[in-house]
Amino acid sequence: MLQKRDSFIIKAGSVLMPDGTFVETDLKISNGFIDTIGDFSASKLQSINASGLRVLPGAVDLHGDAFERQIMPRPGVAFPLDMALFETDRQLVSNGITTAFHGITYSWEPGLRGRDITIELIECLERLRSNFFCSTKFHLRFETYNLEAVEEIENWLDGKRIDFLAFNDHMPSMLRKIETGQSLARFVERTGLTAEQFIALTKKLSDRKEEVKPAIKRLSRRALDSGIPMASHDDETSKQREFFNKIGCKIAEFPETEEAINEAGRLQNNIILGAPNIIRGGSHMGASGLSATDNIRKGLGNILCSDYYYPSLINAPAVLAKKEIMDFSSGWDMISKNAAYAANLFDRGEIVEGKRADLVLLDVTAPRYSRLAATIVAGNIVYQSRYV
Repeated sequence: MLQKRDSFIIKAGSVLMPDGTFVETDLKISNGFIDTIGDFSASKLQSINASGLRVLPGAVDLHGDAFERQIMPRPGVAFPLDMALFETDRQLVSNGITTAFHGITYSWEPGLRGRDITIELIECLERLRSNFFCSTKFHLRFETYNLEAVEEIENWLDGKRIDFLAFNDHMPSMLRKIETGQSLARFVERTGLTAEQFIALTKKLSDRKEEVKPAIKRLSRRALDSGIPMASHDDETSKQREFFNKIGCKIAEFPETEEAINEAGRLQNNIILGAPNIIRGGSHMGASGLSATDNIRKGLGNILCSDYYYPSLINAPAVLAKKEIMDFSSGWDMISKNAAYAANLFDRGEIVEGKRADLVLLDVTAPRYSRLAATIVAGNIVYQSRYV
């Protein structure tokens, strides 16, 4: 559902103000922006009745890769990218996500995360972006052993084709699995290779370890020059986080150990954790994964992302509030203002006059999880349920 209106009023909602308080008031939306906050009871403009609902900044999702399931719902079963991305767009706005960074992995492996799909995805995003309801961005997850791609990525950074750059290094975990004889099935299936071919490729690339750090430094300099925010993914040690911080990579995405997350906290870095971890009460990796809830309780973690499950994002703040980890407003900042600011998007993430009208209307009185009533992106009503 897309409703375009030059000006309208959101009436009598409980509006989240920048200081964290809720005020029952009206919002006037004009030409895609928050025009005025105040009483418009006498206005004859069209209106949305938000009585009994919370009016909140739209969710900004810095890391979501659930779209991969729309592309390849089963191993080796692929669907057209246009169809997959439009379906993803519908899922995003129906889950209150108004700005989404698609985490596209560009790896040294072929298949779903290889060069061909990456190129197709970038071109498809650029071609369709103006047709999406959600404000859609490109989050490049660069596998650091993908050394042949460095020059190409530099060109993308120079051309402002990348909105967020993350450094991924899954090589150590792959080698550990190979050495201990663990199953590689879920990794091999998406590549189109045999297990033997996958192992041979992994071992061949691991011999180029000394080339990896120079490649990371080279790309980080280019990203800094282009004003592109950077994250390191799955840091395991304090030295790793210290290295990335030193080269201007100020976001720690899913630190894997207490040592790494403590270092990120010491350096006052932004720390991204997964909203599914909050909903499920622990990591999908089991006992080996850090608890997002425990770390937020310690003050280690200021941003949540959907990771692999879009509905988790707008529900996580209420769960944190119910567990008395933090108040709802602070939890909502983790999926709106904090995320927007970390991505250098200072035009959204707060309900402030003059900022983008990216908003959600939420019923938090539902028995278990929050119920979305409406999603508004740049002043357009892109999702509306029967509750409004």
